[in-house]
Amino acid sequence: MQPASAKWYDRRDSVFIEFLVEDSKDVKVNFEKSKFGFSCLSGTDNMKHSNEIDLFGSIDQDGSKHKRTDRSVLCCLRKAEPGKSWPRITKDKAKVNWLSVDFNNWKDWEDDSEEDVANYDRFSEMMGNMGGEDDLPDLDGADEESADSDDEKMPDLE
Repeated sequence: MQPASAKWYDRRDSVFIEFLVEDSKDVKVNFEKSKFGFSCLSGTDNMKHSNEIDLFGSIDQDGSKHKRTDRSVLCCLRKAEPGKSWPRITKDKAKVNWLSVDFNNWKDWEDDSEEDVANYDRFSEMMGNMGGEDDLPDLDGADEESADSDDEKMPDLE
């Protein structure tokens, strides 16, 4: 048994942690007020993974969700105190070797403009409406939608 590699990032209402396990099965996610647990089997050799985190802050267990894909398991931990940033996901400052910051999704939201806050509120509402496992919304379409609207504002160069 070994911990699964994971990346995390902070948002206004939630903290996201993505476990990088391919072909996961028997996924178990345990949301507690100040602790989070994850376990699964992965790959053709059924490698057993288990992770446990004492969280920096408290979460809303009922509002927290997860989604399994063929490449990873994404967990959305709903903050008990929305609007309060988490400088780290762990309670202790000690470095955890299987956990890193997801800089591709990291955003310093404390300095957001009003437009950024409105966009985030729509995302937050979408997350709030999602169900349990396998019900995370497809966020790929959001990028395409904003790209299309940018194209409309660009003048023709011909």
